[in-house]
Parts: sequence; C-alpha cells; structure tokens
Amino acid sequence: MTRFLRHYLLALQFFTRVPVTGRLAAWVGYSPAMLRASAAHFPGVGWLVGAVVGAVFFGLMWCLPPVGAAPWVAAVGATVAGVLLTGAFHEDGLADLCDGLGGSAERARALEIMKDSRIGSFGAIALVLVLFAKVALLVLLAQTDALRAVFVLFAAQVVSRATPLLLIYTLPHVGDAAGSKSKPLADGLSPAALFAGGLWAALALLLVVWLFPSAPWWGALLGAALATGWMRAWLQRRLQGFTGDGLGATQQLSEVLFYLGFALTLSPS
Repeated sequence: MTRFLRHYLLALQFFTRVPVTGRLAAWVGYSPAMLRASAAHFPGVGWLVGAVVGAVFFGLMWCLPPVGAAPWVAAVGATVAGVLLTGAFHEDGLADLCDGLGGSAERARALEIMKDSRIGSFGAIALVLVLFAKVALLVLLAQTDALRAVFVLFAAQVVSRATPLLLIYTLPHVGDAAGSKSKPLADGLSPAALFAGGLWAALALLLVVWLFPSAPWWGALLGAALATGWMRAWLQRRLQGFTGDGLGATQQLSEVLFYLGFALTLSPS
C-alpha cells in the first residue's frame, strides 16, 4: 500500500499542479524507475481531475440561472478548471506535436520543431479546435441530461489517460530521450503496469455504467479506441515511435472522441 501511494502521488506530481512538496515530496521520493512504475496510475490521476472538473461543471449548472447560456458557461468553467489543474500538460503536447508534424515532412526536422517551446500556426489551430470541440460537446451532452454529462466528463478524464499507455506498451520511444520529460518511459511499460492502468479505467466505467446503465458507453469507448488507433498509426508512420508530446496529443484526442462517440450513439428523444 505504501508503494502504491508513493507511485500515485508521483504521478499526481508529474501530471498535475497539485502541490506534492516539502516533507510529502521527500517521502514520495523520485527515481526514473519510480516514474516508470507510476505510469500505471496515469488513469488514477484522471479520477482526481475528473472529480474536480465534474464538480465545477455540476456546481455551475446548479448555481446559474436555467437559461440557454448556462451549459456554455459550465462547459467553459470545467475546461478552464482542467487546464489550471493540469497546467495544460496534455494540451501543450498536442500543440507541439501538431507544430512538428505539420511543420515538416522530415522526421528529424519534425522532432526538432517539437522541442521548440514557441507555439506555431499548426499548434495554435489544433488547440483552438480541440478546446472548442470539448466545450461544444459538453454543452450538447448537458442539454440532453446535465447530471449524466457530469459523469461522461468524469469517465472521459480517466479513459483518455489510459489510452496513452497502449502507445507506450506497443511503440518504441523516439527523439532525444536524454532531454525528454518522457525519458523514464523510454524503456517501455510492463504488462503489470498496463493491467493496473486498465483496472483504474475499468473501475471508472463500472461506476458510470452502474449509475447510467442505459447510456451508450460503448459508443464513447469506441470513439476513444478509434482515436488511439489513429494516433498510434500516425505516430508509427511519421515518427516510427512515440514521444511525450504524442502521448499528450493522444489523451486530448481520446477525450474529444469519447464525448463525440457518446453523443453520436445517444438515442434520439
């Protein structure tokens, strides 16, 4: 249990702005091997992020006047809360990947562009489209059932953080491993860590299926699976492996297609 908690807190420290500092950070410790082991808890971080953004979404929907703009305000508020909580960690990866792959057809040059901290046209366009897609889809889901939308939002945060584990498990790490934040993941993921990550996601899905058994969760999972498969094929073709930016982009696309898959398979009322 102690090792479990330390690995979870390390994942929380790495992927969010939650302050794991001082004596707590000293107790958690750090090593590349520990960070690699903490990958099993990436979807567990999604439990916390999903709970926070879901609470913001629900709170705003509850407190705002019941008029047409309320879902938009709630969706924007939840999206802002998620960005603040994670420090736009995954959004930054999406922007860097799109700048690199959009800026050059040459693999080496694309990897070089990704290391540039400045955002370019491709990254900016990708960020705007993805953030707007998230907000618009959350508004759509809230208009069908506001409470259910809260749990779709929660489940999406967990599942979308499980999908990058499949890329780590099936693709090699590429690029400048020595200077990469994802360097500890370059050695791959153990089957046990992949199973643990899948268990985090499965528990979240069991919860939402129990609460809303007639909802089309299969459509949401299909959307996330298609996003993951497409990202894997794209990274394999363009880079012959994954980078940290590719993992962040996979999380973002999986989240959007989770919402879209759910929305597309809703029964018309």
